[in-house]
Amino acid sequence: MRIYYVEDEKDLAEIIRKYLNREGYETTVFNDGESAMEHIKDTVDLWILDIMLTGEVSGYDLIKALKENHSSAAVIFTSARDQDLDKIMGLELGSDDYLAKPYSPRELILRVKAVLRRTSTNEKDLMTYGPYEINLTKREIRVGQEMIDLTNKEFELLLFFMKNINTAFQREDILEHVWGKTYYGSDRVVDDLLRRLRHKMPELKIETIYGYGYRLL
Repeated sequence: MRIYYVEDEKDLAEIIRKYLNREGYETTVFNDGESAMEHIKDTVDLWILDIMLTGEVSGYDLIKALKENHSSAAVIFTSARDQDLDKIMGLELGSDDYLAKPYSPRELILRVKAVLRRTSTNEKDLMTYGPYEINLTKREIRVGQEMIDLTNKEFELLLFFMKNINTAFQREDILEHVWGKTYYGSDRVVDDLLRRLRHKMPELKIETIYGYGYRLL
């Protein structure tokens, strides 16, 4: 598994890197947020982010960028300030765990294993989009601890868009994939279903392409 570790304390970063490598993780260290931001679209399993970094890019900025790019990587936040605000903000932004400094390398390793175990066990069953966690097996959608209730057709429409992000579809295409080829009603049911889906999941960036159809960005 690949880990990106962002820590501006170089001595600490080198110690942790050696521990992670010893556990079999392929680990890359970034000593500032700017260099890490250049790799925000890379495919990795876990980011370990220090909140307070030297320079203009903080750990908060990095996790926001990860979410904007719909990254499936897990995130662990670390902070020298043992304050509830740091923990709350980190978790609200979508981190999977939080660890206050100073921490022992062994404690971090245990957290890393626990987070990767949770995220990899159901990797095929889970999809994420922005703040939404979508469980394909249970057909459940969560935002933090809140559950979003969708009808069967709303879920099928969401799943269709999720599997085809950035692809534009005409209403007829959506009808065929969500309602089936045997449906002969009005294609305006697509508009109504989309309206309800947007209302329940306002963070979905569903673009209306006038004169053509829709796409999820």
